[in-house]
Amino acid sequence: MAYTFHGGIHVEEYKNTRRCRIEVMPQPKEVRIPLRQHIGVPAIPVVQPGERVTMGQKIGEIPDGRLGCAVHASVSGVVKSLETDPLAVGNVGFVVIENDGLDTPCEEMQPFQGKLADATTEQIVDVVREAGITGMGGATFPTHVKISSALGKVDTIIINCAECEPFITANHRLMLENPASIINGCKILLKALGVHKAWLAVEDNKMDAIERLEELTADSSMIEVKVMKTKYPQGDERQLIYALTGREIPTGKLPADVGCVIFNAETCASIFKAFAYGMPSIKRIVTVDGDCVRRPKNLLVPIGTRVSDVIECCGGLTRTPKKLISGGPMMGNALWDPNLPVMKGTSAILVFSDRFDKPKNAAVSCIRCGKCVQNCPMHLMPMYLAQFAQRDDWERAAAYGVMSCVECGSCSYNCPGGVEIVQHIRTAKAVIRSEAARKAALAKK
Repeated sequence: MAYTFHGGIHVEEYKNTRRCRIEVMPQPKEVRIPLRQHIGVPAIPVVQPGERVTMGQKIGEIPDGRLGCAVHASVSGVVKSLETDPLAVGNVGFVVIENDGLDTPCEEMQPFQGKLADATTEQIVDVVREAGITGMGGATFPTHVKISSALGKVDTIIINCAECEPFITANHRLMLENPASIINGCKILLKALGVHKAWLAVEDNKMDAIERLEELTADSSMIEVKVMKTKYPQGDERQLIYALTGREIPTGKLPADVGCVIFNAETCASIFKAFAYGMPSIKRIVTVDGDCVRRPKNLLVPIGTRVSDVIECCGGLTRTPKKLISGGPMMGNALWDPNLPVMKGTSAILVFSDRFDKPKNAAVSCIRCGKCVQNCPMHLMPMYLAQFAQRDDWERAAAYGVMSCVECGSCSYNCPGGVEIVQHIRTAKAVIRSEAARKAALAKK
């Protein structure tokens, strides 16, 4: 039986790189490593221009008691400069490193001293914190905080291997080429959280990966592979939890509030590498695809590599691009500059020409077809939310549950009237959050 949820849509998969083995990208001449690649405060640089650094050396740390993740050098070389440039989250500090091409490892990178069976939760959390691991599915929430906040609250760990976005195959290839790293990372999480049940959730369009994982977990009493129906947005944590357990997360609550905690497949692999080898989060697998890319690939890329360098490694472009996207086409972020860096949450780089543009209607308007309501996995009424936003009626938008929207884009994707529903919803959410922050600031005065 394939598990699934109510609502959602079937999108064209475009899994063009599913058979492309992960290639190690040639060394970039320079990396520009952002000091904020995570939810939380930016890291504070602990290196200076002219300083020589080694691969894996900590170059940015988070002040005590603040939410965030440490940042490490993804190559060895010399710190060229400390800069500030815009990212989607605002102006962010960068550490620019001129690569010496030697990949000299940092002497402080050491595996965990001892056996997993003897490790305490605090020790595992410390390893994850020092490695600077974030959610690598795109959410980028600090993993050590997620583990700590779930302690004593959860009975089930879910490893998100769904990879439901079109084009992206990075996790699929990881499951085929290094499934043991995911499973071993899962075992570390089981030990850290003190629970005895973990599920590897994989969509049924990846049967080769399912068979490989089932083979490696056949003797495990705690880890089980769960086959999910291929449907978007199956990888959303709320949909995964409902499909597997029937539990619904109340508005404003977290998965831990219903006894579950979810980790991305590559996040698990990173936890294992940190524990077994002392390797911090300095590289990640990136799917490079789109109709403009000459040779689509899956690449292992050093954090901080320019997107333009990654594209060049795939043979460059074959036609004039119109859209450059970090992540999937449904929930990814548009990039305005190909010199922006690959970050910990960059699962894909997609380059599209105008051939992939959605046809534009001459007159954009809601025709009351109800498709957005039928497809919404959160059981909302997206057309009303969009209309309230267009009229600046933020109060009614909130009353109709706009803050519960996960911004999956299912409504916009299937809207025959051409209404960009998600964009209106994002505007409403931003205004509501801003107003809440303003009132909170006034209350403190």
